[in-house]
Amino acid sequence: MNDIDAEINAKIASANNILIVSHVRPDGDAIGATLGLGLALKQAGKKVQLVLNDGLPASFRHLPGSDLINKEPQGQPDLFITVDCADFKRTGKQFENYRKPDINIDHHITNEKFGVINLVEPDTVATSAVLTSHLPLWGLTITQDVAANLATGIITDTLGFRTSNTTPDALRQAALLMETGINLPDLYTRALVSRSFSAARYWGAGLSSLKTLDGIVYATMRISDRKLAGYGGNDDADLINIISAIEDHAVGMIFVEQRGTVKISWRALQPGIDVSKVASHFGGGGHKAAAGADISGSLDEIQSRVLQVTREMLNL
Repeated sequence: MNDIDAEINAKIASANNILIVSHVRPDGDAIGATLGLGLALKQAGKKVQLVLNDGLPASFRHLPGSDLINKEPQGQPDLFITVDCADFKRTGKQFENYRKPDINIDHHITNEKFGVINLVEPDTVATSAVLTSHLPLWGLTITQDVAANLATGIITDTLGFRTSNTTPDALRQAALLMETGINLPDLYTRALVSRSFSAARYWGAGLSSLKTLDGIVYATMRISDRKLAGYGGNDDADLINIISAIEDHAVGMIFVEQRGTVKISWRALQPGIDVSKVASHFGGGGHKAAAGADISGSLDEIQSRVLQVTREMLNL
């Protein structure tokens, strides 16, 4: 056990009421890490609060422990943990004046090390994979319910083991989790294949907006598109993964209109391209191959500016 693991182990052992928080518009890894760690701590006799600013998307409500997710923290916890957050602002507005996290667990290369203790492993495929390795070192057990959540995090962040950073360790971790009795094919299908009718209609709006510019292929998804499709989320319904499969382009992007802001996702579609530096320029973060940012302003103005800066920074 290294020094960081020893510190985290001691913090967990001395805490009774533990708050776990992840980022706004949570993806599968944020949800899997939150639920996986939360259930492991609950099984160890701890009182846990699991908070996601935007709640739990319908596509992940099958996961064990999903009923434990709340949108607001209650009281003052003994221990405050963030998972899968590259910067503290991503936890949401209700934490703007909250205390500094005691433990920050993440895998993003752009992590700002904002916790008192920072367990950040940029070479690991997912925060859920970080937890798979470290939970036993903290005296916590990976039961079948914990494993289902952690496997979902690994599956989603590797797009089903298709991302370029997939390692033999990631596959070994998936096998280890599968040995608890989880149905990995079912978790894979629910996370990456199955989509609601409204999400499919929303995809249609995004795909009909596709454009190309100097090696960039990008889509635009407006608030009106979501309303017309009947899609209840405020994300892109994972359309970025479809855009990432389009051939003969260097970068894939998606612009998702919010109220007063625009969420932008970048994907590197060719080796050697680092989209995280573009996202960081706009106050976001992520990985070399996948990154995102939220920018205040109108969609049309932001889109024009972001496309120009992306071309300039990536020499497209």
